[in-house]
Amino acid sequence: MIRYIGGRFFQATLIMFGVSIIVFFLVNLIPGNPYASMFSPDIPSEQVEAKLHEVGFYDPLPLKYIKWIGRLVRGDLGYSIFYRDKVSTIIFGRMLNTLLLTVSSLAISILIGISVGIYTGRNRHGLADNTISVLTFILLSVPSFFLGMLLIKIFGGDLRLLPISGMITVTANYRGLDHVLDVIRHMIMPSFVLGLIYSATMLRYTRSSAISIINADFIRSARAHGLSEGHILFKHLLKNILIPIVTVLSLQIPDMLSGALLIETVFVWPGVGRLSYEAVQHRDYPLIMGILLLMALITLIANLIADITYALIDQRITLGAENVETR
Repeated sequence: MIRYIGGRFFQATLIMFGVSIIVFFLVNLIPGNPYASMFSPDIPSEQVEAKLHEVGFYDPLPLKYIKWIGRLVRGDLGYSIFYRDKVSTIIFGRMLNTLLLTVSSLAISILIGISVGIYTGRNRHGLADNTISVLTFILLSVPSFFLGMLLIKIFGGDLRLLPISGMITVTANYRGLDHVLDVIRHMIMPSFVLGLIYSATMLRYTRSSAISIINADFIRSARAHGLSEGHILFKHLLKNILIPIVTVLSLQIPDMLSGALLIETVFVWPGVGRLSYEAVQHRDYPLIMGILLLMALITLIANLIADITYALIDQRITLGAENVETR
């Protein structure tokens, strides 16, 4: 197990190094001077040029990368051109808001996707299965921003039940429990939209896995021995569909973070998704690179956790990987 985890960790480190090279060179090859907005028009051009040489703007790209990766190893992501603050401070200040939205959306996706997926898999070709299949394909086809704007119109504009933007009510000075409830009210629509969109994928995978397992010999044998349906469901069926579920989750976590860009923009949610939009809009290269690296790191961590979870669920995966390595 330790050898298996060590191998996966080494692979993740190499991939992260490759991603840092690609991100740095692609962002720095964008034409234009991102520092132009930092200087007042009254400053003489000689002083501007001297400052650009000081910050290394005219350095060759390989030298820029070496300096950047050296700071990155020390935990320094650079200085934001637009916000004029440390990139790490800006990102982690917004990251908690995105995590709050992502975790709640993921919980909705898991709850709907797994429960409804197992139900439709056990009752396939029925009225409920056919209806849910149609709704699932609709969800997979509808853009998240359209569903978000639709909910804003219905629940925010027409019914006036929920706030349509932001994370808190700016005009109110809530404290304690009232503040928590205010955040939850603002979070309902964006987390529901994000969770509902991704629950469709989870539902399809769960349903397909349940159909393939429910007719297996060990399930029929369990029924023949008089085991209850609840025991079969939790002891045999759910355990054997965990691997495809973990696979979907490992893909959904980073995908939700990137998908939060549209949702956070539509609902004006102050998270990393909206921050990335603002960074691109203002040509803030250090902030763009910091966000991209963070997203790549989260993706690699999610895949690494998935690999470890595979090994814990089914130790044959670990043995198979070790046998491949010894050949």
